[in-house]
Amino acid sequence: MKALIIGAPGQLGQDLCAVYSDVDLYQADLKGAPITLDITDEGSVRDCIVDSLRPDLVINTAAAHNVPRCEETPDIAYAVNATGARNLARACNAAGARLVHISTDYVYGHGHHEPLTEAVPPAPLSSYGASKVAGEYLIAAECPEHLIVRTAAIYGTAPCLAKGGMNFVSLMLHLADKQGWVKVVTDEVTTPTYTEPLARQIRLAAEKGEPGLYHMTCQGACSWYDFTKTIFELTNTEVDLKQATTADFPSPVKRPTYSVLENAHLQVQGINIMPPWRDALEAYLKASGRV
Repeated sequence: MKALIIGAPGQLGQDLCAVYSDVDLYQADLKGAPITLDITDEGSVRDCIVDSLRPDLVINTAAAHNVPRCEETPDIAYAVNATGARNLARACNAAGARLVHISTDYVYGHGHHEPLTEAVPPAPLSSYGASKVAGEYLIAAECPEHLIVRTAAIYGTAPCLAKGGMNFVSLMLHLADKQGWVKVVTDEVTTPTYTEPLARQIRLAAEKGEPGLYHMTCQGACSWYDFTKTIFELTNTEVDLKQATTADFPSPVKRPTYSVLENAHLQVQGINIMPPWRDALEAYLKASGRV
């Protein structure tokens, strides 16, 4: 099998490269990895996928996902997350490749209190979320052999390039060490998801799953406060952990207060292998040498 991973240097991209290390693997990124690819350039995308590589599988992790920046420059968000996704879908359809595209829980808005299945319609609150929804629809329209993967709150052992190299876990530990206290919200609930099991789940779904929309997160749910509390418990970190609400951190960006995803499509097909979020966190802490 020949696979192309776009966004290979990222957190999820690096774990996907490890999972696909036994196949004929090609790595691409905007800055070269070693293939340089700008997904907003339709001609370059077609040249790479249709005229050159002709892969069996394309996994796209590339995105404009700095949420505040997407609000400031929605044109860039749509160029990458919508038009770029369409460009990949058209090229994959022409090359006969299956496309796996990574989306987000930010496609949802307020008013939810129970885990969200793939049947719940999106209602994004931000330019980022809206651009990702647009990308989903364009992929579904242009490439029948697609898997759209919505995930949430990812973290991994590879540096998060969009956030100065830190993910949420490493940031909390850094702040605890630097200032001795951390203040975290209790009124945003999600499912933090470790990229290593997510990468394995993506491969299983890409190989065994039918085309369509998939939710892929770790199991269970927690507030950011509860997640942080567990981080400190598992690492035996002494810190003054303070409760807060979103009102304590005013922001022009609207985020969903409850975005817990249920892996219903995976479960129906009997291919859901995602672990509970606490088990995944413990595995990550061990892998990164924190415990």
